[in-house]
Amino acid sequence: MDQTLATIPLTNLAIAFIPVGFVLILLTCWSLPQKRTLHALVRMLMQLLLVGYVLSYIFESHNAWVIGSLLFIMVLFSSWIALNNIESSRDITRKSLFRHAFLAISISSLVILLFITQGVLSLEPWYNPKTLVPLAGMVFANGMNSVSLCGERFFAEINRDETYLKARNIAFKASMIPNINALFAVGIVSLPGMMTGQILAGVSPFIAARYQIMVMCMVFASAGLASAIFLMLHKPKSMD
Repeated sequence: MDQTLATIPLTNLAIAFIPVGFVLILLTCWSLPQKRTLHALVRMLMQLLLVGYVLSYIFESHNAWVIGSLLFIMVLFSSWIALNNIESSRDITRKSLFRHAFLAISISSLVILLFITQGVLSLEPWYNPKTLVPLAGMVFANGMNSVSLCGERFFAEINRDETYLKARNIAFKASMIPNINALFAVGIVSLPGMMTGQILAGVSPFIAARYQIMVMCMVFASAGLASAIFLMLHKPKSMD
């Protein structure tokens, strides 16, 4: 029987932090650094509370320029975050690296979102924020992680004097491992976020499964395209 998902009171939400406290205690007992973990937890809490207010405004605006500006900002931040674990070779500047990450994430995401929103969902209007923004967030985040993984591995291989082609193939394979593992595990080991959320909200599991299939295809393709574009942008000019 369908039922509306209940609102979680703040006092009940606080209970979710009790197991988190256990992990922080372990870090302390084992003399491991807690500063970065605490910073991440506080940042997560503040960002999600803030984004709740921001999205409430955006969902009510129905303004294409507002939605477009938000997506642009999301791409900028995802491109910047993707570079955190990448140490490039000496002949590539940080500015050039950021430009390549931005192009890889934005181009791949635009292609994927076009297929999903207009082909699969037939979204009207195309900038419907309640659908476009969550889907774009999934695509941008997945592209960000893939660029980060492939970039880190690619330059590690290049700095070991591997050829571009071998480094490209190794990096691309490494960036796809999380997504391929997710394809194997979905439905057996785990119920992914969108499907879980819809089931908790009372949606039929059969309908939720269709949406999850769409999401799995979306994130797999975004990972592959973002990684491929990023790696192709670093192709030596001598190979053209």
